[in-house]
Amino acid sequence: MRLYFFSIWTVLDPLYYFFTRLTYIHTDDDHQPIFRIRLTRYRGFPLELSDGTIIHKNDLMIKIHLHNVRLLKDIVKIDGETRKARVIYKKVLEGLPYLADYLSKHPREKEIKGIVGITTLNKGCERLGFETFSLRNKWYALMKRLVFIPMYLLSVNQLTKNTLNRPPKYLIMTKEALITRYTKE
Repeated sequence: MRLYFFSIWTVLDPLYYFFTRLTYIHTDDDHQPIFRIRLTRYRGFPLELSDGTIIHKNDLMIKIHLHNVRLLKDIVKIDGETRKARVIYKKVLEGLPYLADYLSKHPREKEIKGIVGITTLNKGCERLGFETFSLRNKWYALMKRLVFIPMYLLSVNQLTKNTLNRPPKYLIMTKEALITRYTKE
C-alpha cells in the first residue's frame, strides 16, 4: 500500500513543482541540494529573531521546500526514526552552503531578508542556525498538518499519536546568518 501511494506521489510531484513555481538551486559540481526554493513574501505575523532582526509582513524571503519524493526514496528503507532524522539533517546541512551561494549571487540579494520554511521536522534545526516560531493562524496550522499527513504515512515505520501531534512551525534564518555560517571557502 505504501509503495502505491509513493508511486502516485512521484507522478504528482512534477505538477506540484510546476504550480508552486519552485526552482532548483543550480550548482557547479552536479550536487543537487535536497530542497527546492522560490522567492516569496512573508505573510505571517511580525517575528523578532534572536539577533534583533524583525521579519514583517511582505518582507522578501526565499522559501525552502524539502524535496519530499527524493527524501522519501533516501529514507524509506532506513529503520528507526533517529537514523532517518540524521539522514534528513545531513542532507539539509549539505544543501545550505549552496543556498548561501545562491542568495549571495541573487539579483535581489539586498532585498531578501532571509529564508523561511514550514515543517514539523523542526527538532534539532537550531543547530543548523534556524529559529523556530509557531504558526499563529490556527486554520493555516490545521491546513499544514493535513498536508503533512501523507508524508507521515509514507515516512514512518510505526505511526504514533506523538508523530501526528507535532505542530508545524516556521523555520527562519536571516540572510546574514545563512551567508556567515554557510558560505563556502
